[in-house]
Amino acid sequence: MEARGKIKNLKEVAGVFLKLGFVAFGGPAAHIAMMEKEIVQKRQWMTHETFLDYLGATHLIPGPNSTQVVIHSGYHRAGWLGLWLSGICFILPAFLITGILAWFYKQYGSLPVVRPVLYGIEPAVIAIILDAVFKFGKKAYKNLQLGIIGVLTLAGFLCGLNVALLVLSAGIIGTLVFTVKSKYVKILFPFLLISSSSQITSYSVSKLFFIFLKIGAILFGSGYVLFAYLDGDLVQKLHWLSMQQLTDAVAVGQFTPGPVLSTATFIGYQISGITGALLATIGIFLPSFVFVWILSPIVPKLRKSKSASYFLDSINIASVAVMLGVTIEMGHTILIDWETWLIALLGFICVYGMKKISPVWLIIGGAALGYIFSFIL
Repeated sequence: MEARGKIKNLKEVAGVFLKLGFVAFGGPAAHIAMMEKEIVQKRQWMTHETFLDYLGATHLIPGPNSTQVVIHSGYHRAGWLGLWLSGICFILPAFLITGILAWFYKQYGSLPVVRPVLYGIEPAVIAIILDAVFKFGKKAYKNLQLGIIGVLTLAGFLCGLNVALLVLSAGIIGTLVFTVKSKYVKILFPFLLISSSSQITSYSVSKLFFIFLKIGAILFGSGYVLFAYLDGDLVQKLHWLSMQQLTDAVAVGQFTPGPVLSTATFIGYQISGITGALLATIGIFLPSFVFVWILSPIVPKLRKSKSASYFLDSINIASVAVMLGVTIEMGHTILIDWETWLIALLGFICVYGMKKISPVWLIIGGAALGYIFSFIL
């Protein structure tokens, strides 16, 4: 009976994250919102608090946040096998779709027309994310002090401060506040500056793998900082790509479903075909599996410690603030005319008027409206 239960859980993990891998458009914040609906609200694999603990923990380690939440969730539901299966199933659709687009690009020098789809999907994604922010916020806001930490984190994010250091600072400050019950604490949010040098280096498959392995092991800020790393290593230092190729690769990572780091698949294919695509993808995602493998068993134990619990509460409210900050920035870029505002408004109505509607249908509906508007306007 126990073996059957494990197999059932593994099948469920594979099915859920394979589906999300095909429909999770909109970047990390949207992926997390969709996961919350699927595995917390719909399937009740865990509580909102546990989900938030995993989300907060991902901000403290390098790598793609949403993929790491997937891996944490797979471990929570189905153990070590679930950890690996969940991540692979979530990454696989992006790998396949990006690989196909990479082939088109190499063959014809351009990408299939996808702008109308993006035009409709992006406003719908904003509605999905705000719904998750609201739900997470209700759970994370436990007292006034946490609320203040959240507001300060949001302000720091909107000022351009480093996300990992913001969240870590929030955790440390929150622990101090709640441990010593101090009334006044000065809050400092440090900056993180990243630089890279330039030199010409010859190409090899092993070097390609280790470059992406290095990026996966040190990349804080997920897909939003990826462009700077790739530009420094592959364009300016090694001269393996042109700036145009890199820009196109990042664009592909943005409009395909699943993790934004699927950009690695596209770049790997341009440099060394299928072998390059596979090695680049494995290299950039492998550190996340290892980090979560080490961290995931520890997170529930931290909740049992009073001081660690204060730390988790503080980074949770900071994580919600970061999600809200990302949504605000997305809104400035995406909601540019009455059509996008209309799609977003319809998304809000669906999210709050039909509580059980799947994010998948919102994505499909947004894509359909985007195509319709592109033909009639």
